[in-house]
Formats: sequence, C-alpha cells, structure tokens
Amino acid sequence: MDAFYASVEQKDYPNLRNKPIVVGGNPEERGVVCTASYEARKYGIHSAMPTVKAKKLCPELLIIPVRMERYIEISNQIHEIFAQYTDLIEPLSLDEAFLDVCGSDSIEIGLEIKHKIKQELDLTASVGISVNKFLAKLASGYQKPDGFTVIEEKNIQKFLNRLPVGKLWGVGPKTEKELNRIGIYQVHDLLKYDERILVGKFGKKGIELLNYARGKDDRPVENKYKRKSLGEECTFAKDTDDLTLLKEQIYQQCEAIVKKLQEGNLLVRTLTVKVKYEDFTQISRTVSFSGYTSDLKLLREASENVLVKKISRDKKLRLVGIQVSNILHPNEPMQMQLNFDHML
Repeated sequence: MDAFYASVEQKDYPNLRNKPIVVGGNPEERGVVCTASYEARKYGIHSAMPTVKAKKLCPELLIIPVRMERYIEISNQIHEIFAQYTDLIEPLSLDEAFLDVCGSDSIEIGLEIKHKIKQELDLTASVGISVNKFLAKLASGYQKPDGFTVIEEKNIQKFLNRLPVGKLWGVGPKTEKELNRIGIYQVHDLLKYDERILVGKFGKKGIELLNYARGKDDRPVENKYKRKSLGEECTFAKDTDDLTLLKEQIYQQCEAIVKKLQEGNLLVRTLTVKVKYEDFTQISRTVSFSGYTSDLKLLREASENVLVKKISRDKKLRLVGIQVSNILHPNEPMQMQLNFDHML
C-alpha cells in the first residue's frame, strides 16, 4: 500500500487530501513519524523521523494521531480482496503481503487487485510481479506510488544490474557503506567481485547477497493468513427500492458465501448486511447467532430479517452486500456457551 496510514486518514477525512500530513506522535512528547503522505515526503520527511524535526522541515505540516484499530480494519478488508484470488498469502505487515498465484494469470490478477482496492476502499496500491519473493518485493517498490511493475524471467539480470546495491534484500545503510568501501556500488559491481573475499568479509550473508544479485530466491510464500470475514456485494446498474429484487440479491450472496464456507470447512457466528444509498451514504447492521453455523437457510433468514426490519429504504439503494465474520477455522476450539441461570 502507498503511504498506508496517511492515505487512510486522507481517505476518511477528504479535507486532508493533497496536504502534507504525517501520522505519528506529539512533537512535544518526543513523538516520531509513523507514515508521511507523499505531499510531506517532498520536504524530506520520512518514517521514524522525530515529529518535531518534521515540523521544522514543513511548518504547515499536519500531525495526525495514530488510529491503529482503523488501519487494522482496512488491512483486513484488503486481505479479503487478496483471498478472492489465492489462499497462499504471507503478510509482511498491515500494508504489505506476498501472494502466490502460480498457474494463474498473475498480470490480470495484479491489475484486478489494484482496481478493487481503489474502487472499494479508495486507496492506491503498488503491485510487483515476478518469479520469486525478492524480485516481486523489489518490483512493488519500483514505481511507487500507484505502481505496477513486472520483472519477467528473461529480463531479471538486466533489471538488477542497473540498481544500487542498497536495493538488495538485507542491505541496510551499514552494509551498504561497507560494500561501497570495497568498491561495490551497483549490483553488477557485486557480481564481478571475488566470491571468496565476499564470504570472508560477510560470511553466509555474502552468499545471500550474490544469490539476490543473480535474482535467486527459493523461499516459498508461507500461508500465515486466516480469513476473518467473507463477503459478497452487488452494485446495481440502476438505483432501486424494489424489495423483491433486494431479497433475491442477498439470497444469491448467501449461497455464494455458504459455498465458500463449505469449501474451507468454515463456520461463522456473525452476519452483517451493508447497503449504500443513491446519495452514496452507507450503513450496515449486524446480528450474531447463538452458535457457529454454515446453514444456508439460517443465513438467508437472518439477512432477510435485517434487510426488512433494520435497514431503512426511504432512499433508493445502489449497493447491497452480505458479510459473515467471527469465523471458526478447522481444528480451532469452539467456544462453549454457558447458561449461568442453570448452574448451581
């Protein structure tokens, strides 16, 4: 994601758009910058910089307090988009992840994910595509913000050779200085260097650097992501208040969700109905079941009940959606319901 925390703040508060902002701590309390908007970066402001220094670099800078719960919420929504394409997802942080889509059209998937994140969340993402994790990560940062870079196998060495050695994975400022000190400034300099000297100076890391310089990385994508929710939604071609049409749509969405639950052997406890009105205002209403379920009849009845009794239809709707959450995955312990009225 591009300047994730700052971009979320600019999304939620349009008055902050196109302004230099940072998300971080109070400059009077030794606060530091967590994320700087791209408008702020033009002044040389970056993450981990003391906010008091950032304010000196840009007197009109706006310092926004951290809202971690909100960033986690948006991150979960982004991962739900990822999960529509693959189960092999390895998060690196709230705003970055590897996806293994081997056997699929990776370019088409990358473009679709960018489009969905922009359309559904009004945020931009930079996508990198290649044959391994190192190259994909390198590509993702190559054309930020809102980038899309593909490193094809036939072009790997040509792409790498022209890069500063500091772009290699694991090369921080300290290692980069040490490499510069022995005449290694770009990746092609590293490849020309005597391997024995590199190993003698850097040990095992010397071999790793050479492998990265050759575009080699055998680490698999480790599936560390568990779905926290599943959802379906539909934007109508024409705004509507037709209750029959709305019911038909949520029935279809429940069927699609139940199919996914059965495929993953999942159960859920919470259901949310979301609508967006013709004026683009949006509301959602949530109900919880007494236990975990994947029963289609129960989900359909609950979603219809919420739609009819808890969602106002005084305005026409442009979107309706269903989401289930509180997901129980296979082999997870099921929380028992205790009725204390019947206990002695």
